[in-house]
Amino acid sequence: MHPIQSSMRAFRSYGIDTPQEFVAKLTGYNSSLAQGRPSTVSGVGSTLQLTLPATVNWTSLGYVTDVKDQGQCGSCWAFSATGALEGQIYKKTGQLISLSEQNLVDCSGAYGNQGCNGGWMNSAFNYIRDNKGINTAVSYPYEAINGACRFNSANVGATDTGFVNIAQSESALQNAVATVGPLSVAINAGLYTFQLYSGGIYYDKNCNPANLNHGVLLTGYGTSSNGKAYWLVKNSWGKSWGQEGYIQMSRNRNNNCGIASAASYPTV
Repeated sequence: MHPIQSSMRAFRSYGIDTPQEFVAKLTGYNSSLAQGRPSTVSGVGSTLQLTLPATVNWTSLGYVTDVKDQGQCGSCWAFSATGALEGQIYKKTGQLISLSEQNLVDCSGAYGNQGCNGGWMNSAFNYIRDNKGINTAVSYPYEAINGACRFNSANVGATDTGFVNIAQSESALQNAVATVGPLSVAINAGLYTFQLYSGGIYYDKNCNPANLNHGVLLTGYGTSSNGKAYWLVKNSWGKSWGQEGYIQMSRNRNNNCGIASAASYPTV
């Protein structure tokens, strides 16, 4: 079966027929929580390295857990947040620990997050900081529903001390992902061309960078053999989507899909 036909069949198995339904059921980034976000915080966003590697791939270096699947729950923000924290914990300790998205879905409502109805990665980082940790995925498995909070301090897999926002430019984003590690980013995933992506470097001139609706994990960047620059992004729609769950998104093309508009990472 052609990859696009396979993707369409998979999405329709969720009862999804339009891009609008797709965004409502399978994304979940709440841009209203990010209002007032500073455009730059700390040296990461404002002081650029003079020389950066031509290619960065944190997945190949062991910083990134396997592709996960948020299911029919608007919890992308939780997957983006855990991915960024998993990377920072690996960088600090050398241990790759899969963290619990369900913990965030069930327990971070006081920070403005709404479980399967949407949330914000930075609110998740604040919850984890104040809660003194997040449980491991093994101890608090994902269910793709809103549930009662079952956090157990005996099963903490990681914690953080806050977060850093990245300046809203692709050059600052490149600097940050090259020097810090995997980053939480928000993008516009509202077009069929994105939803049915199956390979290559994604670009759609109609992908409005101001319409952020999906949280994902930026894991690197590179340039194709024919000279096209791309961002390497881990999605949370399972391995059957895209390139084994990943997408290469156009880089340095006027912030296409808004990838540089709301990037951050947790401090540990």
